[in-house]
Amino acid sequence: MRVGQAAQGSRVRFLPADATQDAALLIAARGVRAFGDGFVSVLLPLYLGELGFSAVRIGALTTATLVGSAISTLLVGLVSYRLRRRPLLMAGTLVMAATGVAFVFVHDFWPLLLIAFVGTLNPSAGDVSVFLPLEQSLLPQTVSNRQRTALFARYSLVASLVGAVGALAAGLPGVVSDQTGLGFLHALEGMFLLYALLALVALMLYRRLSPGVEAPPGVTHSPLRESRKTVLRLAALFSLDSFGGGFVVQSLLALWLFERFGLSAATAGAIFFWTGVLASLSYLVSAWLAERIGLVKTMVFTHLPANVFLALVPFMPNLPLAVLFLLLRSLLSHMDVPARNSYVMAVVTPAERPAAASVTSVPRSLASAGSPFLAGYLLSLSTFGWPLLIAGVLKGVYDLLLLAMFSRVKPPEEVAKEGEPR
Repeated sequence: MRVGQAAQGSRVRFLPADATQDAALLIAARGVRAFGDGFVSVLLPLYLGELGFSAVRIGALTTATLVGSAISTLLVGLVSYRLRRRPLLMAGTLVMAATGVAFVFVHDFWPLLLIAFVGTLNPSAGDVSVFLPLEQSLLPQTVSNRQRTALFARYSLVASLVGAVGALAAGLPGVVSDQTGLGFLHALEGMFLLYALLALVALMLYRRLSPGVEAPPGVTHSPLRESRKTVLRLAALFSLDSFGGGFVVQSLLALWLFERFGLSAATAGAIFFWTGVLASLSYLVSAWLAERIGLVKTMVFTHLPANVFLALVPFMPNLPLAVLFLLLRSLLSHMDVPARNSYVMAVVTPAERPAAASVTSVPRSLASAGSPFLAGYLLSLSTFGWPLLIAGVLKGVYDLLLLAMFSRVKPPEEVAKEGEPR
């Protein structure tokens, strides 16, 4: 039964009319995880700093989280077409819970490096975990082709809005420490326990998914065959974008703000709250824009100016101007996300969707894993903001290459629209 048919109430008006209840559950689970990612990405460098780690070691731990996410995503991609994805999602939440608990009780660098590698901590504003390709491959089965981009926009909108609230919650340890006398380190540890509890909430939501999220009748998931060339080209381009993005994952951007302007966790959390809110507003515009100019042009024409704003941030002489350019960047930089996710799922066959989601996610995670260590090293040398400048340039090159290589590769709904009588 479709959600729109079943409820007819305001609570489901947020979703496309033909979305299923499974779509609502997947979006809710994404929101729960995004809240945890929001405060962890801001608090992680502070927590590691409280443990006495240098900027280089913080960068190394950030790299370990991204490399580990990439490898786990690759392993899931290799077997996901043979296994049911609902149990895989539930298993991921157990790893997430264990990660939060482990960060509370382990304080030495090398054990933490291992935990970061095998765990699910997300140092970025977006999702780089093993959950992402699994959810992306399920969402198209919960809605029609014409509403697919709109659903991905709402999926990203919820993640960004709730993640912004999570970033705002990064100020809680300071408040708790001041009001109760509890040490700041212990207050930070409490947030990692909250992260573990959120994993259990996500587990309950994934348990409610119906059998309809698995392969449709008569469709067997398979490795890449027909779409192999297209997916590999996209994966290569996404890797360039992610390598650039790794220089400005939220944890390291927070570290730069702490070092350049001496901000508190609460102030940095407030900044990331508003960048998240602005990013959220752009998601729904993305679906509207894609309907009019196409998915690829939506990705490029919004992402490119955002990267120009990012490259200019280090040149700002004071905090208000730096924040202004970060906000301008956020207003545009995430508009490509629902368009990109929808595009990948549209240009492959339904049977290849799990493999395509994994193959495009893994290189992105691996590519983004090397740059945080470099960014940490650069930040240890200077507070200028070289990582932001490098990120803006690399990501801008990605935009131009994407437009050149894929402007003529259109998803089915755009091909059908071109064939409609005018």
